[in-house]
Amino acid sequence: MSPAIDLRLLRYFLAVAEEGHLTRAALRIGIQQPPLSQQIRVLEKELGVTLFNRMPRGMELTESGAALLADARLILAQVDSTVASVRRIAQGKMGRIAVGFTESASLHPFVPSVIRAFRAAAPDVALTVEETNTNELVEAVRRRQLDLAFVRSPVGDASGIVMETVLEENMVAALPSAHALAGGGRKKSIALSALADESFIMTRRPSGPGLYDTLIAACRTAGFSPRVTQEARKNLSTLSLVAAGLGVAVVPASMMHVNAEGVTYLRISDAPLLKAPLHLAYRDGEIGGALALMIDEARKLSEKKPRRNEA
Repeated sequence: MSPAIDLRLLRYFLAVAEEGHLTRAALRIGIQQPPLSQQIRVLEKELGVTLFNRMPRGMELTESGAALLADARLILAQVDSTVASVRRIAQGKMGRIAVGFTESASLHPFVPSVIRAFRAAAPDVALTVEETNTNELVEAVRRRQLDLAFVRSPVGDASGIVMETVLEENMVAALPSAHALAGGGRKKSIALSALADESFIMTRRPSGPGLYDTLIAACRTAGFSPRVTQEARKNLSTLSLVAAGLGVAVVPASMMHVNAEGVTYLRISDAPLLKAPLHLAYRDGEIGGALALMIDEARKLSEKKPRRNEA
């Protein structure tokens, strides 16, 4: 049977071979000379060869020792590299991570800020991203197709998934700029109840069930059921329809950054509970490596921002 060589013995051998002297090698690796000499003899016994000629003024490699030296350097370098890689993966500095986000989440400055911070902290991690609706993202996390998702409020089964809230923003009314209720750019706010007779443009419920249901509930609290005349697949499409004069919409305040021509945004004055949360979705009990690092970056950025982004 081949001998099972202790890597520690190889390190001792390498030190003696490179120093050519037991005393200097012992100082280099931080042990006493007699134990080092004993460990070299243990290695020679395990291999069944003589590695050094003991000279009056030092240690000289034998032919067998010279052959081992080259391979020992390669073996120890590979071990050190592997250990460093494993540690970097555990620290989230290497490996892979798959991240998803909804369209409305991606439009909030928070999401690209988290990704930038993560890339700066872990440039060697392979990052893949996917955009789709909240329920599909949550299911992708559950099926291990994604490690983390930035989502709004899910509807349905989220068992086994942690939904960690990182921020909560107001929703605002988006009106055609020429609309009488827009006030010619002079108004800053509007009551949700003032939109009771308007045609509503909403993102299709499957694309964002949480926000859809939140808006319906807020309208009912304000005393009316919204008359939905147009549905769009995405929030940006909703704004395009508003700009075309086809109706009004209620969208997360972060979409005001879009600056869509022909759209006026107004703060909603009478619906304090009409909020758009942003959550991190990840599998319960599986935080480690790159996922832990990205969650940490998100938490740090979340602490720097107000929990509610007032419009």
